[in-house]
Amino acid sequence: MNIKIDSNLKNSIYKQIVDQVEHGARDGSLKAGEILPSMNVMAAKYGISRETVKKAYGVLVGKGIIEARHGKGFYVKDLSSGARTEVLVLFDKFSLYKQILYNSFAEHLGSKAEITILNHDQNPDILEYFLDNHLDRYDYYVVAPHFPMETEIQKRIVKLLSRIPVKKLILIDHLQPGLRGNFGAVYQDFENDICDGLYQGIDGPFKTRRLRVITLPSSLYGGIIRKGIERFAGGNGLDLEFMSEVPDDIVPGDTFLILNSQLNTGLVALSRKIDEKGLVIGKDVFLVSYNEDPMNELILGGLTTISTDFPMMGRIAADMILTRRLTKVHNPFRMTRRHTF
Repeated sequence: MNIKIDSNLKNSIYKQIVDQVEHGARDGSLKAGEILPSMNVMAAKYGISRETVKKAYGVLVGKGIIEARHGKGFYVKDLSSGARTEVLVLFDKFSLYKQILYNSFAEHLGSKAEITILNHDQNPDILEYFLDNHLDRYDYYVVAPHFPMETEIQKRIVKLLSRIPVKKLILIDHLQPGLRGNFGAVYQDFENDICDGLYQGIDGPFKTRRLRVITLPSSLYGGIIRKGIERFAGGNGLDLEFMSEVPDDIVPGDTFLILNSQLNTGLVALSRKIDEKGLVIGKDVFLVSYNEDPMNELILGGLTTISTDFPMMGRIAADMILTRRLTKVHNPFRMTRRHTF
């Protein structure tokens, strides 16, 4: 067995041993039943302390990668049958859409993985705490890197995510700017997605009507999404208006794009206001909501949405784990047209 120790890496030496032995056991370069060098031999060969090797071997035993045989040494376990991959999922907030994504992810992995879910709540301190306590315990780390867009916070997130070995890291829903390496990712491209998605409805009411966008100023990616909407509106000569609450001056021909959760008070208030004006949704006034879920088929006779494919996102991330091939994939994004548009 050949281990490469690099004292310049951010990963501690014992973690480098853990990662390389585990990778070898899983890809077959270390065979089931193969004996590992003794702790004394490892320490002498690589010029490290016996305690460092002992710690690494202890972690590997705890993860089920190797087994200790009394008086004989440490042996690679057979991971070909019955071994379950340990996965830590770090969501930002557990919303309806994350539930849809997770259900698809877990269903696709089936019994081949043991999944733990934690929420970092878009707080870098919580992310750091989780990494401090769980960094050497899982085979894969699936992270939704949604954090405030301030420059210093983003730099910190890159530094924190860089602590996770790239062969164990899968980002979901967002491709973290500034993070380098051959990690996996299934992501949205918020600015281009919203523009391309709106173009999918260009043959509808957009042709002759104005676009009014209801959003919250506190939205993480509101500014980025706004750029895509402005590009779409400018390219098609549409009157464009952004607002944070339902307006009073609703007139026939208005198309509303709701960027917040479609099952919130904003949608209810907008529907009531349209009704008070004696207007009919889908005939006089048109609605498009951001993000899809199964309930949209029933809301308002069928709510048109523009959304990434959350079930697909979950399946792609799961496939990366099952095949152990990490790639970067732009997740499908589309408009689903129903009664309201």
